[in-house]
Amino acid sequence: MPKGLLVGLLALLAVACSSSSTQPKLAPCTATSAGQVSLAVAGDTAIDPTQSAGCAVFGPNGSASVLQYLLVPQAVSGVPDDESAFLLHGATVPAAAPPLAAALRGPAVLPAQLQFDLTLRRAERELASRVGALNRPQAAAPLARVPPMVGDRRVFKVCGNADCTTHPTVVAFARNVGTHIAVFQDSVDEANGRALSTADLDTLRLLFDTLLYAADTSAFGRESDIDGNGVVIVLMTGKVNSLVPSPCTGGYIGGYFYGGDLLTAFTGGNASEIFYSIVPDPSGTLSCLHTAAGVKHTVPATFIHEFQHMISFNQHVLLLSHYAEELGARLFLPGDSTTFCYFIFGDLYNSAQYLATPESNFLVDTAGIGGLANRGAYWLFVRFMVDQFSSDTSRAANNVVTRALDLTTFTGAGNVTHATGTPFATVVERWALANYVSDLPAFTAPAALQYNRWHFRTDYGRIRSSCIPRTSPNPPPFPSAYPLFPLSGDGSAINLGGTLHSGSGSYYVAQQAAGAAGFTLLFSNSTGYPLRTSLAPRLNVLRLQ
Repeated sequence: MPKGLLVGLLALLAVACSSSSTQPKLAPCTATSAGQVSLAVAGDTAIDPTQSAGCAVFGPNGSASVLQYLLVPQAVSGVPDDESAFLLHGATVPAAAPPLAAALRGPAVLPAQLQFDLTLRRAERELASRVGALNRPQAAAPLARVPPMVGDRRVFKVCGNADCTTHPTVVAFARNVGTHIAVFQDSVDEANGRALSTADLDTLRLLFDTLLYAADTSAFGRESDIDGNGVVIVLMTGKVNSLVPSPCTGGYIGGYFYGGDLLTAFTGGNASEIFYSIVPDPSGTLSCLHTAAGVKHTVPATFIHEFQHMISFNQHVLLLSHYAEELGARLFLPGDSTTFCYFIFGDLYNSAQYLATPESNFLVDTAGIGGLANRGAYWLFVRFMVDQFSSDTSRAANNVVTRALDLTTFTGAGNVTHATGTPFATVVERWALANYVSDLPAFTAPAALQYNRWHFRTDYGRIRSSCIPRTSPNPPPFPSAYPLFPLSGDGSAINLGGTLHSGSGSYYVAQQAAGAAGFTLLFSNSTGYPLRTSLAPRLNVLRLQ
């Protein structure tokens, strides 16, 4: 579904220019303009500036208390990669008060693993369009399935470089076969001491068979079985390690699924359901140093993520994969907090990256993979949908939502609408507000603006204190406090600039002093002209106090 929650710069510029030449600049707002705002505490509204001449009008504050409004300018069309510069301008700007300015930060350079994943997802789409439709999951099991036997030899094609444009072969042997999983190990790695022990493989196979496989298939549906062997192959090969050269400054690739393996007309694939995994390399001969214990800890979380890609392999997959990691984590609670940490840490870390700079990242993009911050947005959005549209907090109720998202021909924003029965624009507007107010201290958020399974302002601190020591001796920086900090200032003095990225928003708190006169906001493009209707711009407003 990720492409679903899912042009170019020249096209955007052309649209902007044509808009400027055919429409006048927006006129200053007045007290009688459209877009009137009258809200009780915790009330919210979404103003469409294309219908209000860009105006939002706040009446005078006749009370003896300061009023506060959360403002979230947002684009909610669901069009992938759509963006536009914007201005949010108060009716008056006192000379003594400098204008506020949104801190715009460019996207970080993608680490090696993220760039590799992005490459694979793009390659899959190109392959699917070039060689034909992918094989869909079978409605019923074949009459006879012949799984591999321990000791079976097979030659596999693998990605030979970070672009997966070369496909060298490796010879591997089946070393552990379970009910749903068959683990093959590269013979070269075995000969060079880069393989897991039989006991380690038993542990992984049991985990895959009894917990991870059931969790993913219950939530997202069954995988295909185009090779008719009844199992998913896990190929452990040093070719995965070697995808990232030393000294591994950009991280490493822990494993991957490649949709080309499910396209029978693609000669570079294996016509089988395969997950590729790193092998132990304690001396760092191939690339990054990986101990056997480290591989045992990291491979399961990577597997449950990539297996979800395999289950879908279409426009519905990528967003749900990060939710799958959380699903795997909760299998170990209560009791095994260490394993829980290995599964969930990535989602929490990625979400923190997004919430620190939501104004700089897309929720809806073509690739559906993006950087860490984008992945954090995907997970947060699916988590919010599951919380809001499940009948209760049980796993079975949650699975109804995820299966509705996954097992359908709908894509993109239409898929969200189909699965939830609610317009995409409404869901994404509520999500944007919930990211700030769901567990805001001294504020009771409406039920429609809450996450049910997470209280992030508390949970970030808990994860930081309990999980970081378990997951890495050199952990990445993790926030000790909730990272979403809106800019704030007097509503009548606002002069904010930024960029609307499809699905995402910017966060500001407008204050109105006790007894202050009303103020207006003009929401326009960067040059004062109307924002494009196709962008579906919204100014979300929620009264905080």
